[in-house]
Amino acid sequence: MPDYGHDLLFGAVLTPDAQNPRAVLESARLADRSGLDLVSVPDHPYRPDFLDAWTLLSVIAAHTERVRVFPNVANLPLRPPAGLARAAAALDVLSGGRVELGLGAGGYWDAIAGEGQPRRTPGEAVEALAEAIDVIRALWASGGAGATVDGTHYRLDGARPGPPAAHPLGIWVGALGPRMLRLIGRTADGWLPSATRVPPAELAVGQRIVDEAAIAAGRDPRAVRRLYNLPGPVPAEPLAELTPAVRAGSRPGGEGVGGPRPR
Repeated sequence: MPDYGHDLLFGAVLTPDAQNPRAVLESARLADRSGLDLVSVPDHPYRPDFLDAWTLLSVIAAHTERVRVFPNVANLPLRPPAGLARAAAALDVLSGGRVELGLGAGGYWDAIAGEGQPRRTPGEAVEALAEAIDVIRALWASGGAGATVDGTHYRLDGARPGPPAAHPLGIWVGALGPRMLRLIGRTADGWLPSATRVPPAELAVGQRIVDEAAIAAGRDPRAVRRLYNLPGPVPAEPLAELTPAVRAGSRPGGEGVGGPRPR
């Protein structure tokens, strides 16, 4: 990835294994103790072997001290954006400002339809994601006043927010495809692709689309942070070797986050 002038962040994506929740929490504590910056969990509510992402993130935040947590990424068709806005802000308060919001448009449509939600065409998914970002930002920025958004997929009519977040939360979007990438460049705070869907050889094309869309919208491309999900486990030995460098602040420009391969 190009150098956008940000510190390089390291993180871990934890599989929310319902059969071994203690191991999940211990992995989060290890990441925290080792000096990693980020811990995230995927959000697939339809998987019977996965713990609920928001519940797990709340417990992880309670068992760690400094690492930032986020869903990787929140499943928008199954998570109404007004509820997401309030949940993320509340957890940010409870964690002392250690939450970001990873957001996705959905993709496993058979499973989503099985949960009673409509399938969306690619165009509808882009529209819904754009409206969801508007809803979330409107609630975060309302200052206690009623928020109004008039969209096709999502609407607010004088909705009142919950408690304000402890810090300005970022919206990091996990998406691919030119229309989604242009939306990220126009409105999002970060792009969160995964190597399983956007291999390294294709990153430059995606970066260019995001950057061009940001410039066209009057934004500095550096305002859109870049994170990259890398598949595969992280053995304990290399993590131990990495810890001194991370704690010493050896972080050249860029960002990254690694984690397990999705099943």
